[in-house]
Amino acid sequence: MKEHQARKRFGQNFLQDKSIINDIVRAVRPEANDVVIEIGPGLAAITAPLAAAVKNLHVIEIDRDIVTYLKTLPFADRLHIHEGDVLKFDFNSIPGRKKIVGNLPYNISTPLLFRFGEYVDDIIDMHFMLQKEVVERMVARPKTADYGRLSVMLQYFFDMESLIDVPPQSFKPAPKVDSAVIRMIPVPGRIGLADDFNHFAALVKQAFQQRRKTIHNNLKDMARDEALLSVGINPAARPEQIEPELYVALSNYLLHNND
Repeated sequence: MKEHQARKRFGQNFLQDKSIINDIVRAVRPEANDVVIEIGPGLAAITAPLAAAVKNLHVIEIDRDIVTYLKTLPFADRLHIHEGDVLKFDFNSIPGRKKIVGNLPYNISTPLLFRFGEYVDDIIDMHFMLQKEVVERMVARPKTADYGRLSVMLQYFFDMESLIDVPPQSFKPAPKVDSAVIRMIPVPGRIGLADDFNHFAALVKQAFQQRRKTIHNNLKDMARDEALLSVGINPAARPEQIEPELYVALSNYLLHNND
């Protein structure tokens, strides 16, 4: 294959740093019988060591030229190649509990991360390379500038840890931002269980619509001050000051005390 030109529309930046590659594979801890799915294998920097460690490796790739390239690799017989858009991929179509790995394109990372909540029962863990700024938002705690809707919604499903910082020069072409690798492990009920997840999700979205306003103002169409106070939320607080557990508690309270 002639040298592949990274395609901007696919958000392609190919990892080149062997030390970082080794660190990622060590973090994943692949074993022979694991069901491993790699999102966006690109030029197979991580694919090759994963394929050496597991019997069957699933890869999801949208770029037809890269799909053609993957089929020429010496370990191609160990790959199950799924060509298409990962945002439309049904992860339940692959049986078994899964480890998911990927250098996620920055332009689709947030909607993709939200989708994984649908599959938590069948996920062992996930390791993703993301824009460092996104990782900081994912793991952020209340009363910090990075804490927001993404933090609450992902912390509902996952215990998360930032593992590896990755500078731009680790890629070709080099992105204009720093990256980081995050580990995500499903932990059911880690901040409580929402009686109606869709209601909880809508509540959190509304709460963070205007960060500079108080929770009283942002939720005035959904929750009276009495409801906020009942679960321990100060109506004068801003959304980023409120623990994720309290959003779950408020959603459940409103569902059962809607008068």
